[in-house]
Amino acid sequence: MRDTRRARLILGLLLAAALVLITIDHRQREDSLFEPVRTVASSLFGVAEEAGTGVTRPVGEFVGTFSSAPEYKRQLVALRAENARLRREATANSLDRRRSAELAGMLGLSGLGGYRVVAAQVIARRGVPGFEDAVEIDAGRDDGVRREMTVLSGDGLVGRVVHAGPSTSTVVLLTDPASAAGARLEGGNQIGVVTGLGPAAGRLVRFRVLDSTATLAVGRRIVTFGSQHGTPYAPGLPVGVIERVEPTPGELTRVAYAKPFVDFTALDVVGVVVRAPQRDPRDAMLPPPPPKAARARASAPPAAPPPSAPPAVTPPAPGASSAPSSSPSSRARQREDADEDNDVAREQQRGMHRRPAHAPAGHAGPALAARRAGAGPHPPGGATGRARASERTGGQERAAKRHD
Repeated sequence: MRDTRRARLILGLLLAAALVLITIDHRQREDSLFEPVRTVASSLFGVAEEAGTGVTRPVGEFVGTFSSAPEYKRQLVALRAENARLRREATANSLDRRRSAELAGMLGLSGLGGYRVVAAQVIARRGVPGFEDAVEIDAGRDDGVRREMTVLSGDGLVGRVVHAGPSTSTVVLLTDPASAAGARLEGGNQIGVVTGLGPAAGRLVRFRVLDSTATLAVGRRIVTFGSQHGTPYAPGLPVGVIERVEPTPGELTRVAYAKPFVDFTALDVVGVVVRAPQRDPRDAMLPPPPPKAARARASAPPAAPPPSAPPAVTPPAPGASSAPSSSPSSRARQREDADEDNDVAREQQRGMHRRPAHAPAGHAGPALAARRAGAGPHPPGGATGRARASERTGGQERAAKRHD
């Protein structure tokens, strides 16, 4: 199109008309004459715009993905690193809380018994010539640790130091077969020896009591007896609970198997006893008994006394009367029997020459003989009185006949 005077005039007129129309439309607002035209135009152009956007959007997103891929990759790497850091912190915090609880328990137990300890951490599980169960701790001679010192945890006895280096030490555990510690039963003085059984025996140790008459029962607890000057084992440390008693007939010792208080598979924070208490703490360091066991002991019935032999009963001799009774009815029956015996004796003395040949001496009738021998029940008092009266009447009649 050539730039002529006519073209510029037409363009100016169109611009002027547009300005007029815009001004009129703006002033009239909703009552504008161009509202129907605007609505139709909006509908047509809106459909066209939506169709165009639906076609061009996937293409634009596809192109944008390739262009922003390096940025997304950098963000992904940063998020992964942040997640790893947060996981490490969470794990470290959890481990710190657990170690703090173990340290608090160990210091509380040692303080309860009056021990002076050096805190340490298990850093490795290692084998030592002559021992099967041993661990390495991060405390040595520089910290005051020496050989043959007791090692404990917040639960009880762990073992003893067999080698002390400048900054690390080797501890042989109580479960090692070559380990032996003097111990005694809770609440008594029955002493014995606790020996390890090795990893193959699980979490049990053997407790051999040196007294064959000692009472061993499941649930009884064991503490260390202590060594001279507290080395290698300090006194009063909790050892374990008896789980099984082995029968040992005819032997001079008794054997039981106990479960240690310490979990030797999860050792972490321990303490080395550098100075034992001056007094044996005895059973003060034992944990409180489980509620179920306490309730069971409280509700258990007392032991029954051994059964005594029943008194020997001597059978009464034939014709002998029974022992006198303290009841009134027994005394009345005894008096009646005595009267009957007297009557029969007088009757026998008077009429012995008239006794039938078939009647033995002292015959006084079946009922009376049965009562005197104790073979039948005693008749009531009234029947006894009537029988006695009849016997007296018969005796009087026989006496009268003899007199005639």
